[in-house]
Amino acid sequence: MTRQKVKLAYISDLTARKSTYKKRKKGIIKKVSELTILCGISACAIISSPFEAKAEIWPDPEGAKKVIEKYLDASVIDESKNVNQESFLMQRIGRAQEQLKKLRQENEEKEKILSIFRYMQGEDLPTDIQELKQLKNLIQNTMKETKNKMDDLNSESV
Repeated sequence: MTRQKVKLAYISDLTARKSTYKKRKKGIIKKVSELTILCGISACAIISSPFEAKAEIWPDPEGAKKVIEKYLDASVIDESKNVNQESFLMQRIGRAQEQLKKLRQENEEKEKILSIFRYMQGEDLPTDIQELKQLKNLIQNTMKETKNKMDDLNSESV
């Protein structure tokens, strides 16, 4: 016989809520215990409740203190892996800005190439001296790349 699906909602009946709390607390502690045994890791559980004066601490207060100190020391040692929401978003923004910069450069280069093709089809060259210098540099770089590729092909065929 299978269990019914539990509806996740606040339990308004106080006695039912207490009994559910006790059952679930046992289950959580058992799972943490199994996790430490099966995976060979150190873990702790601190469960605070309005039904009990003291918080439930597993395995014991000293063990939990050791696990917490180990975690806090690890976060100081390897701060690069532990990021908060703000630093994560700043990293993402930085990457996106770098990508945008690269795409803008690629678009500028493609526009220059298009203007060269337009000139070859009979349209006038741009009149701005800065644009003409950029076109000259693009043509020179393309010619150097082409020469290098031809030299590589010639050296491979020999």
